[in-house]
This record gives sequence, structure tokens and C-alpha cells, in this order.
Amino acid sequence: MKPATLLLARVGVTLCIIAGAMAASALLWRHYHDDPWTRDGRVRADVVQMAPDVSGLVDKVMVRDNQLVHRGDVLFTLDRVRPAIALAQADATVHSLRVQVAQATREDRRNIALGSLVPDEIREQSSAKLEQLRASMAQAVASVEAARVNLERTEVRSSVTGWVTNLDLRPGAYASVGKPMLAVIDKESTHVVGYFEETKLSQIAVGDRVRVRLVGDTRELDGHVDSIAAGIDDRERNASSNLLANVTPTFNWVRQAQRIPVRIQLDRVPSELHLIMGRTATVEVLGRAGRGDVPSKV
Repeated sequence: MKPATLLLARVGVTLCIIAGAMAASALLWRHYHDDPWTRDGRVRADVVQMAPDVSGLVDKVMVRDNQLVHRGDVLFTLDRVRPAIALAQADATVHSLRVQVAQATREDRRNIALGSLVPDEIREQSSAKLEQLRASMAQAVASVEAARVNLERTEVRSSVTGWVTNLDLRPGAYASVGKPMLAVIDKESTHVVGYFEETKLSQIAVGDRVRVRLVGDTRELDGHVDSIAAGIDDRERNASSNLLANVTPTFNWVRQAQRIPVRIQLDRVPSELHLIMGRTATVEVLGRAGRGDVPSKV
């Protein structure tokens, strides 16, 4: 081969290598800098705190840690002795008032039947007494219903289907009204949140197709963009007592793009895959369905 031809061949190979390197660099730049994807994704779900509606000692704990429970399942029960006594007392009060109302009704009818033989003042007093007893009767009936509800609510039931988590409840503990005693992770609310740089938001829109990969799992999960956060906290601005903006008087010359939460709803999840809340995921936005893998514009 002639030296000139060999030189041209070497130059051509070098130019091809340079062109390939430049193309690869451009693709990598676009992928890492422009394409809407992030490794900063998390599996999220609603945590429902279960609190009793009545106070009392915990009698039985019906579940174990990490157990799957369904809506309406009994989680734990409270001692029923005091609520049962309260219901019996309320029933007794109603019975007593019922007797008094019957007697007052007979007296009122008798006074009305006697007409002018009974002074008007006595007739008015008997009528007022009857109305007061009827009002007390209505109040006592309401007390019976409240006592019955309290007795029923000594059984604390799950309001959602999900997993009991971090169970630390034992029989004998004292439960107060409104104080959470255990937590259930709502299975139906499981979703993924991807934290995207604000520079990539222009390529993300609600409804875009999404591919999710959990760290440590090779399977790809399909989903779609459910919503984009409307705001995040401004850490440079603090509360001010005089209602004026209190902005920190410093500036970092190297500014990182803010991370904006994007909620991802998964379309299909394998039945054997347990989406553990807090697990890390890679989230990649592919674009609108039917438009190929071209990210859409908002």
C-alpha cells in the first residue's frame, strides 16, 4: 500500500473515531442532562394511624407485625367492662323515665278530664312536668345510643386494606381517645414519587408514560404521570414577625437545580412484587402513549 493511501486510511479511521466519540458524547449529554429521568425515586403510600374512639385498657391485639389486613378487620380490642356498665346504667335510666312519663301522662289526662274541678295552675304544672319528663326521656335514649356505640367501638377495626407496620402494641397498654396505637400502610394508595430537576419539567406532562425500575430488581414497571407538585418549600425565605419577607442575605455561586416531586401511578404490578414503602427507584418518562419514546412538551 502506498504511503499516501495509508495516510488517508489512518486519517479516515481517526475522523470516524472522533465522530463516533462526539456522537456518543452528544447522546450521553442528552440522556443525562436533557432526558426526563431520575434515579431519585421513592415508593410511597399513605400511612393510616389507627386510634380508638374510646379510652380503656387494651384487652387483645388481633394482628402481628407486617400482617396484611383488610378493611373492617379487628386490629385490637379494649376492655368492655366499663362501657357495658355505662350501657346498663343508661338502659336503667330510660326504664325509670318511661315509668315516670306513663304516670305523668295519666295525671295530665285526669286533670284535663276533671275540667274546672282542677285549678288551672295544677293543670299547667302537670303539663309542664310531662313535657320535662319527655325531654329527659329523649336525652336518656340518646345516652343509650351513645353507650351502645362506645361498647361497639371497643373493637378497633382497620379502615383500609394494607399492612400493619412497626407494631409495638401489647395487651395491658392504656389507649386514649384519638391517640394512635398502630399504623397501617394503605395498599391501594401505593405509588412512586420521582424527584426531577426543574430543568426537565418542560418535558413532563400529566399522562406521560413512565418506566420504573426498583433498585435490586431487574423487572420494569409501567406507569403514568399522575400529577406534578404545585410547590416546594423555599429554604431561602424564613418567617418574619413583621409580615415582611425575610430572605437569607447569602448566595451560592454554584446553584443546583431544584428537585420537584412528580407522582407516578403504576399501571401493572406483578402480584409477587411487594412494593415496600421507601424503596428506591429509577424513573424514566417516555412520553405520551402512541407517540413513541419522544418526551412530550407541556
